[in-house]
Amino acid sequence: MSSASAVDATGAGTVAARADSPVVPVLGLRENWRQFALLVLVNAFVGAMVGLERSVLPLIGEREFGLASKSAALSFIATFGVVKALTNLLAGRLGDRWGRKHVLVAGWLFALPVPFLVIWAPTWGWIVAANVLLGINQGLAWSTAVIMKIDLVGPKQRGLAMGLNECAGYLAVALSALATGMIASRYGLRPEPFYLGIAFAALGLALSVLFVRDTHGHAHAEAKAHATTQAPAIDASSTTPPTAAPTAAPTAAPTTAPDFRALFARGTWGDPALSSASQAGLVNNLNDGLAWGLFPLFFAAAGLTVRQIGVLAFVYPATWGVTQLWTGAWSDRVGRKWLIVGGMLLQGVALAAMVAWRGFAPWVAAGIALGVGTAMVYPTLLAAIGDVAHPSWRGSAVGVYRLWRDLGYAAGALLAGVLADTFGMGTAISVVAALTAATGVLVALRMPETLRRAR
Repeated sequence: MSSASAVDATGAGTVAARADSPVVPVLGLRENWRQFALLVLVNAFVGAMVGLERSVLPLIGEREFGLASKSAALSFIATFGVVKALTNLLAGRLGDRWGRKHVLVAGWLFALPVPFLVIWAPTWGWIVAANVLLGINQGLAWSTAVIMKIDLVGPKQRGLAMGLNECAGYLAVALSALATGMIASRYGLRPEPFYLGIAFAALGLALSVLFVRDTHGHAHAEAKAHATTQAPAIDASSTTPPTAAPTAAPTAAPTTAPDFRALFARGTWGDPALSSASQAGLVNNLNDGLAWGLFPLFFAAAGLTVRQIGVLAFVYPATWGVTQLWTGAWSDRVGRKWLIVGGMLLQGVALAAMVAWRGFAPWVAAGIALGVGTAMVYPTLLAAIGDVAHPSWRGSAVGVYRLWRDLGYAAGALLAGVLADTFGMGTAISVVAALTAATGVLVALRMPETLRRAR
């Protein structure tokens, strides 16, 4: 019987080696472009749910609920960060065991009540409760979308895949923040801006239930290929980025999934690549938590209007989102490490500029620089995790990384709130700038390159 191969009409790449053989998933962006594009759209709706809050929620806390303390005003971010971090860990493990699609759909079910809780909130406690549900939504849905895209594309275009994923998510954050800022400037802080959230949650759930297909089979196919094509291990002492077209560096890790304790230890301190990524991710989201919660209050105290604050809330994540289209693919060619180092240093400079410069136009420029620095880091860290983690436990490894990364939201909210209440908002931003730059130096000293030259 003759051989045949095909990609099915839904775009979920599959191939039948023989006409009577079972369908086997095929890896690659081109082979899976329809499902990949659908997951990019779904992740855009996930990002838009977070964007609802970035322009107006800190102002609601200050103006409608009378929260004079910056720590209290930023409490919703701390709650969101802790819940999202823990849910990330659960999402990866559940996805490895029970399939990705079920976890994605569950994430959207938790999103449905969020806009209604914010609209009807009689006390600040309702806002905090809404962010518990939002954290679960983000942890389940965004984590799973990341893992599914890594499953589909395989090792060769991992950075590009993460760039596309994060571009869609954070461009949607930016557009949603801009839209809510514009709506709030015309109609008020509540309820009109949050009507958008009802539509986002309904569309995300419908697409996930009706059209998304599970990618667990693609991970199994890559795991089988990985087991039969072992390559030399990474030179962990090398700090020189590859100059030829690199491929994903092999890992010396076992092909069977380690237990949770061993995997958590590797991702937290044991493996130089995985633990450096976790540390950089935590500090990256620490400064993003600062930008989310403190920047609107900082800009309002300087006399900016709600509309101008909405524009500034748009500029930073929009630059971050769009630039990732380039930085993710670039990391596939030049390596991960030095993009991460450079991005952390640039973020530190941009945050310091927020304090040193004053006025709407200088803050736009600083926001653009902050977005570029974050774009250098964000997809590259995810791609580095994908380089090191074996396909059989990749979802769990991504979960450990995202646990630490998103605890940065809570750390940023708590640190920024305490420093702002004690020393002022300018000092809080300056301290986070120094911490971010120091993290770039630590990554330069400790993290190995996770790509190698093609042999």
